Amino acid sequence: MEALDQILYQAIFEENPEEKNRKLKTLLQNLNDKGYKGESIYPLYRKFSEKFLGFTVPAMNIRGMTYDVARRIFRVAKRLKVGAFIFEIAKSEMGYTKQDPLEYATVILSAAYRENFDGPVFIQGDHFQLNRKSFFANPEREKESLKRLIKEALSAQFYNIDLDASTLVDLEKETVEEQQRYNYEVTAELAEYVRALEPEGVIVNLGGEIGEIGGHNSTPEELRAFLTGFNKTFKGKIGLSKISVQTGTSHGGVVLPDGRVAEVALDFNVLKTLSRIARDEFGLAGAVQHGASTLPEEAFFKFPESECVEVHLATGFQNFLYDHPALPKDFREKIYHYLKTNLKHEWKEGLSEAQFLYKTRKKGFGIFKREWWDLSEEVKEKILSDMEGLFEKIFKALNVVNTKDLIKEIFNKKN
Repeated sequence: MEALDQILYQAIFEENPEEKNRKLKTLLQNLNDKGYKGESIYPLYRKFSEKFLGFTVPAMNIRGMTYDVARRIFRVAKRLKVGAFIFEIAKSEMGYTKQDPLEYATVILSAAYRENFDGPVFIQGDHFQLNRKSFFANPEREKESLKRLIKEALSAQFYNIDLDASTLVDLEKETVEEQQRYNYEVTAELAEYVRALEPEGVIVNLGGEIGEIGGHNSTPEELRAFLTGFNKTFKGKIGLSKISVQTGTSHGGVVLPDGRVAEVALDFNVLKTLSRIARDEFGLAGAVQHGASTLPEEAFFKFPESECVEVHLATGFQNFLYDHPALPKDFREKIYHYLKTNLKHEWKEGLSEAQFLYKTRKKGFGIFKREWWDLSEEVKEKILSDMEGLFEKIFKALNVVNTKDLIKEIFNKKN
């Protein structure tokens, strides 16, 4: 087992890109041969589309110390008999954390094997997003760029993908249907592309999105306009399973000048209403909430009450790593010094130093990736054992404890 740690480490920090790819592919194949592979959560979401099952699936973005953190997630999941949870990484995160789909999937599956996890492992591409400016300058080029990423992700067993063309919504247009047109047309085109590429026997679980994070709350009219337009445009058999909506959060939370994160007012009534419309009128599993990891702990219990099918969690884990007292102060300061020196152009007028660092420190995971991996076992143990407590709280609040048997039953039937 310890040999795996070494093989994985050598593959990840191999400097020759072709050799790195070869090593990761070999390791991924070996893991597949042992029964560890990425799976689609689609069969569970089909069940959700019939009726809400009483829990909200956590989708977790791991930006740093990915192998160690993923191992602890599997460990807690085993202990609490959790089967319904997703590992994900966004298109933007792949860049600034230096984790492409092949690497991320190989690390997650290595962690599952290392912890002897015996359920299906779900790996998701989060915010596979189009850049608004690039799209309107050259739509075909921007779509092709995202299609290349989709192809790369599918070959790395990302069988869950959240397509996000909500950046193309045009609020200048008079009708809601017109506002959502680019969003649903491009989402439909990309969904058809996924269906054409997915391997035999796999139905990729697909999501769409209507609310760019941090704008106004999504409305029933927007949801209906998007899904009606999508269904009219989409030419395949199986479309979307879920829809991401906006209910008042912003990615990473809103930071106050002293560096604290402001309390977020999240409208759970909106979430419940939209989830029910998605399920009852359109046969989806329900609505998805993004940007929720910085919410206060007591808020997490409300997601299952709101019949929310999935919640995305990222920044809270990042904050846990950076702010843990066991993280060596000089290492943190080294990262902060780098950010202040090299990312000055991102320091917008009016931002305090604390706000600037809070917004940019996510980029410290890629630049200092090896140093994060190389932290001493003693330091890691202190941070990770506390982190286990955080995962336990989240799993309990979202009601996914004891979902292992349900997942086994659904996925054994599938196989």
